Amino acid sequence: MYIHEHPEWPNFKWDETHLSALLAEVRYLQGNLLGRLSSLGFDLREEATLQTLTRDILKTSEIEGEKLDKVTVRSSIARRLGLDMGGTLQADRHVEGIVEVIIDATRNYDAPLTEERLLGWHAALFPTGRSGIYPITVGAWRTEKSGIMQVVSGAYGHEKVHYEAPSHDRLRKEMCRFINWFNTQPKTDLVLRSAVAHFWFVAIHPFDDGNGRIARAIADMVLARSENSKQRFYSMSSQIQCERNDYYHVLETCQKGTLNITAWFNWFLNCLKRAMLASSKTLDDVFMKARFWEAHAGESFNVRQKIILKRLLDGFEGKLTSSKWAKIGKCSADTALRDIHDLLERKILQQEKGGGRSTSYVLVK
Repeated sequence: MYIHEHPEWPNFKWDETHLSALLAEVRYLQGNLLGRLSSLGFDLREEATLQTLTRDILKTSEIEGEKLDKVTVRSSIARRLGLDMGGTLQADRHVEGIVEVIIDATRNYDAPLTEERLLGWHAALFPTGRSGIYPITVGAWRTEKSGIMQVVSGAYGHEKVHYEAPSHDRLRKEMCRFINWFNTQPKTDLVLRSAVAHFWFVAIHPFDDGNGRIARAIADMVLARSENSKQRFYSMSSQIQCERNDYYHVLETCQKGTLNITAWFNWFLNCLKRAMLASSKTLDDVFMKARFWEAHAGESFNVRQKIILKRLLDGFEGKLTSSKWAKIGKCSADTALRDIHDLLERKILQQEKGGGRSTSYVLVK
């Protein structure tokens, strides 16, 4: 029996006594993190948010098997946050769509969740009306045409069914009930409510595709409410991606079990705790950037140098060579070398070991 087939669905139950110590620990980490961030200026908090959202969007897409370009995603978010990136890139509609969803969920966290809003999110995720090469119903709940919605794995002819969602004719009633619950005054802790919202939405599986990404956006929306903050400093999706096998396992176990979903809460809170502990790396990167620009305050950099330095501070992928400099800076090879030699003389860049055509450069630390 799937969980939505129980007569008392969706009256979820959980063991509050079992979860109380873990919830208290998560809440303590959450408060400690927000306290540490309160010492940062607004610009640095926005920089931390930019890094967190970039990682969040990359990882929530990776969970679904999609790999997006980091620089393009970061540029798209920066535009929406009003941050000066220098040389921002125009993203394709697919990247813009997932960015719009996550920004709307976290920046407008206190706005009601409506059917129109959810359908708009779904339409933004699939601007071409297709999931890969396959046409899907976009901006609407699943229809009879969609057939039975199953979560499966395995090769063709040897599939394993992990879960079967409610039939299409139940979706309007199911989603009305979910949305009404979401918009009522909460009686439970908002962190726990985030876990319920995530699980419940995935269990309904109302769309042809994109259910996981939207479920995680809804969970982030409730977490933002729990902090009363538009700025994000940890990425639940990044941690889920690291633990995706356990994520799918606990979902399957609870979706085939009783209405007692204590096991899901236990996994969700532990995953959230690890996400918060991992956020220290984001803060370290933000402080490192701040120290770099403070150390070079008053120095002049041309536009190309600013673009490359920001890329290096954001974690440049691969080796920085003069040819890559010329390509990114849209300049000649000679101009790229002049830019590089200027920074070498100022001891801002240093040459890595090796020479000739393979010469590469890194920031001086």
